[in-house]
This record gives sequence, structure tokens and C-alpha cells, in this order.
Amino acid sequence: MTRALTRRRFLSIAACAGLAGSSTELAAPERLRWQGVALGADVSITLVGPDAITRPALARARLEIEAYEARFSLFRAESELVRLNAQGFLPEVDARWRALLLACDHLHKATGGAFDPTIQPLWLAHARGSDIDAARALVGWDRVRLPAPGQRGLQLGAGQALSFNGIAQGAATDAVRAVLHAAGLRRVLIDIGETAAIGGPWQIGLSDPEVGEFAREMLQDNAVAVSTPAALRLDANALHILDPRKHAAPKWSSTAVTAQDATLADGLSTAACFMSLAELRNCLADMPSVGSVTLLAQSGETITAQAGCEPMFRLSNPQEHCGDLSRQH
Repeated sequence: MTRALTRRRFLSIAACAGLAGSSTELAAPERLRWQGVALGADVSITLVGPDAITRPALARARLEIEAYEARFSLFRAESELVRLNAQGFLPEVDARWRALLLACDHLHKATGGAFDPTIQPLWLAHARGSDIDAARALVGWDRVRLPAPGQRGLQLGAGQALSFNGIAQGAATDAVRAVLHAAGLRRVLIDIGETAAIGGPWQIGLSDPEVGEFAREMLQDNAVAVSTPAALRLDANALHILDPRKHAAPKWSSTAVTAQDATLADGLSTAACFMSLAELRNCLADMPSVGSVTLLAQSGETITAQAGCEPMFRLSNPQEHCGDLSRQH
């Protein structure tokens, strides 16, 4: 699989990736920025602190990224996920695997099946022009035998394959954030396809390839993820984010989720592409760590919702008002 078929995100870091109101500090030598590629996404980590802390902490963070690549990347031929998909089972999974599988199971249930990592055969069928109906018949998270007490392995149903492209980037982001926080850093911005902050505020622009920036978020010790189905077309009938429940067009042009952790924001933003407002409101009732869900309609209108609240606003021209997002509700 080539990198041209990756799941792409559109987060632009506004104000030169700066801490809002702290341009002098960021211009100082204490600012360290690293860029790379992981899990099919461009990666950047910005750290603010003494060089004696930031450099060794960054080295540990890069080791953590490598650990997630080795387990969950579809772009690395020797990864554990590629091996799982080829042979249908892994005899043993570690703590990182168990945490990610638990998050997938929670999201699958909370979204009524709109989040489902067994979508991979269907994704490949569209991308390769093979039998769509046969591939859709393989989708079903309930057929995956998850590790249970006393069971160390993971077993897929016959013919199944997994993709964690809708959640692994968020999980890696959270893992890196934990490593950097443990190192004593208190002002960090991490972007591994999803964006998470230690400290802040960091001003983040949320963009759609058609309309450009449609909202802004001020991150402080939380995370944001954006999903845009039309960022890549697999074939004449399908975009690169698919509904695992049925053949349906995305309900939204882009979806953005803020949450305490990037794993949840990543997975929910993926599922939200095919969820109605009513479905999202029901879902958010069981997710207190979600801050907000911002939906960009095909018309260019934006809708933002929180658990237990009516949609916070509807704007016909969101770019004129996106600076007001932090003051809504």
C-alpha cells in the first residue's frame, strides 16, 4: 500500500504554532521542534523548556512513536498488525495492544457500530476494485475474539483484517504526551495526525480541503482530531472513510472532536462522519471526557454540540466567526 492511500487529516496550527500570547517565550532558545512521519501521517512535536530536558525527552518520545509503528502501522511490512491481518491471529498481545483494543471496543459500542476497525477488507476492495459485497460481509467487530482473562492472544474471524488508521494516531499521540509529561515538560504541542497539548493555550486552526479553515480551538491539556472523508477518493463510489454499517455517503464534510485524550477524539471524529446529530448526542451522553464535536456540513454551515446541550450554533459563513468558538454555550 502506498502512502497516497493514507487517511489524511487537516489541522493547521495557527499563529505560527505558537502559545497564544507567548510569542516572546517561543522565540527563545528553549523551544525545540522535531518533524517526521509515523503511521501514515506527518508528525511534529514542539517542546518548550531547558535544552537539558527537552532533548532527552524528545528521544524517549521518538522511541514511543517507534513502538506504535512497530505494532499498529499498515505501512510497515513487518508490523504486528500486518502480521495479524496475514495470519488471522497473534498468539500474544502486550499492554499497548490491550489498551487500544479496549478503546476500539468502547467506541464501537458507544457509536452503534459506526466505529469498526474490521473495515480494512472493504477499504481495500474499493481501493483495488475487487468484490465489494464479499468484502462488506467480512466487516464485524463482534467476530473478533479479544483477549480475555487468562487469554493472551487475539483472533480475527475468517477473512477479516483490521485497520487502526482511525485511532492509532490518537493513541500514539497520548502515549507521547504521557512520556513528555513524565519528563517534567509542561508546555508541549504534539501532532501525530491528531493534536494534543501539555499546558497552553495553543491556538489550533481546523481546516477542510474545500472550504479552508472552518473553526479554531484553544488547546490546553487536551486534544483535537479532525476527519475529512473527501480528502481522498478510493473509487467512483467511495471516499477513504467508510461507513462499516451500510453503504452510505458521509453526513458531514469534516468532523472535529475535542477531548481529554487524543485516542477518543481520533476514533469519535472518524465515526462521527456517518452519525446524525441525534446519534451524536446519545453518544456524548456516555462520554464526559469529550469537550465538543464540531461538524462542517456540505453546505459550509458549522454545528457544534456538547453532551446534554442543544447544538451550540449554526453559521452560514463559519470563517467570519470561528474566533468565537471558545466563547460559545
